[in-house]
Amino acid sequence: MLEIMKQCDICRLGLQDDESVYIVPLNFGFKADNEELTLYFHGFVKGKKIELIKKNKLAGFEMDRKHEIVKAKIACDYSFLYQSIIGKGNLFIIEDKDEKIDALQYLMEHYTQKNDWQFSENELNKIVVIKMNVTQWSCKEH
Repeated sequence: MLEIMKQCDICRLGLQDDESVYIVPLNFGFKADNEELTLYFHGFVKGKKIELIKKNKLAGFEMDRKHEIVKAKIACDYSFLYQSIIGKGNLFIIEDKDEKIDALQYLMEHYTQKNDWQFSENELNKIVVIKMNVTQWSCKEH
């Protein structure tokens, strides 16, 4: 499952928005220790996503990759190949500067395979870093 996650480039968060769900695609990083999975996201310090997280910490997530149509001679025999991961967990806004930097390293490593980035105080103040402690997740491949 972690190998599939490494290949995904976007994670969609599903946040409770009163009577509906607000889904937002985000760049992400992750840390897997034994049985624990933590996802990391970043964004602007204000906005709907941040407001919703402050109201309700529980969220769902989804990521997918390897999309391919399987053609057929009749419509109902068409199919679609994919790999997907879904799950849920609790979201927290990271306040501690060192933890924020660690989380950003995981995020940058996911996209660059490099984890020794430097972040200025000014950059750190402009963004919010969000951590999801994953409580449940599964994977499907077709």
